[in-house]
Amino acid sequence: MSRTQVAVTGLGLTTPAGLGVETGWRALCAGGSTATADPRLAGMPVTFSCRVPDGALEAAVGRRLGWRLDRFVQLALVTSREAVRDAGLDPLAWEGSRVGVVIGVGTGSHDTCAQSYAHLAQRRYQAISPTTVPRSAPNMAAGEVGIDLKALGPNFCVSTACASGATAIGVAKSLLQSGQCDIVVAGGSESAPASPLAVAAFWRMGALSVRNDDPATASRPFDAGRDGFVLGEGAGILVLERLEHARARGARVHALLSGYGASADAYHPTQPHPDGEGAARAVRAALADADLAPRDIGHVNAHATATRLNDLAEARMLRRVFGTPPAVTATKSVLGHAIGGAGAIEAVCCVLSVQRQLIHPTANLDRLDPEIDLDVVHGGPRPCRLEAVADFSYGFGGQNACLVFTRP
Repeated sequence: MSRTQVAVTGLGLTTPAGLGVETGWRALCAGGSTATADPRLAGMPVTFSCRVPDGALEAAVGRRLGWRLDRFVQLALVTSREAVRDAGLDPLAWEGSRVGVVIGVGTGSHDTCAQSYAHLAQRRYQAISPTTVPRSAPNMAAGEVGIDLKALGPNFCVSTACASGATAIGVAKSLLQSGQCDIVVAGGSESAPASPLAVAAFWRMGALSVRNDDPATASRPFDAGRDGFVLGEGAGILVLERLEHARARGARVHALLSGYGASADAYHPTQPHPDGEGAARAVRAALADADLAPRDIGHVNAHATATRLNDLAEARMLRRVFGTPPAVTATKSVLGHAIGGAGAIEAVCCVLSVQRQLIHPTANLDRLDPEIDLDVVHGGPRPCRLEAVADFSYGFGGQNACLVFTRP
């Protein structure tokens, strides 16, 4: 593999805090959960979520596109536009055949399919929307972004469940280092709370917190009282470039994407390996790709879903790989779990931490689980000298991904 360096030149972020990188980062540094009661879930076993504020996304997309794009595609589109603007790029001026798009999506659209199935059950065939297939297909996030940005290079979806966003960014790195692209728009998007079906299905798995009486305290990674994750939605997008290409056009470089590693647990469809051995292989591979040792990592943005098994397995893995792990934070404590978008949202957070030398706090950590011996940042942001940080993501099916970002 070529040692071509990969630069992060653009960032986009859409979260339950609102639209935009700065809006999301302020909410993360404030350290309070964005979980609230969700009227769409009234009467269900779980009645709350972390959802992008009503109206903001619709206004950004516009009525012309909104009618035919599912919500997870809208999130990817709006966030990609922000990232491209941040990179100082003009899609009307770039060489489109050298621009790729890779978007991770974990589930696609349950909601569009559920609406069509309801018509099907009543044999109301003419009521089924002709946009059902393109609205619900996971690959349409990348497809619509490519259409919008006139990106003519490799274009595809990555689906590795909750690791999808991080995996997409890793795959984009390979496209740049292989010489296929000069620029790749990469990240992840998801809108699971839009569908009561998705909420009910995750609840039946026993994966969701059921703190309906106090949603703001429900997402509590590493806490002794954690009882599951809170479904979130959003998108994180990075504009990645070959470093020499970025320098040639005078681009600002936020950080370098220096390492990517992936692995499989090959253990269980939904449970992580209890010792985190599969995840550890992904982390070691990312460190090797970055030519770094464990001691070089100053901060880990953990997968940290707030389920009993995941948090414990991840803590064991951190001990296995690092000995004494670096400072850890859990973005999902504030923004919820955006499934296929989560790893990409957290990748944006990692870049911001490197750029601003600051780690955002973990919300709702009142009492650290006694079985979890980690330095979890909480109570407020922590200034810290950071040369390299890592983003961990794990998905159902035992699919693991790790990204390493370094200062340029």
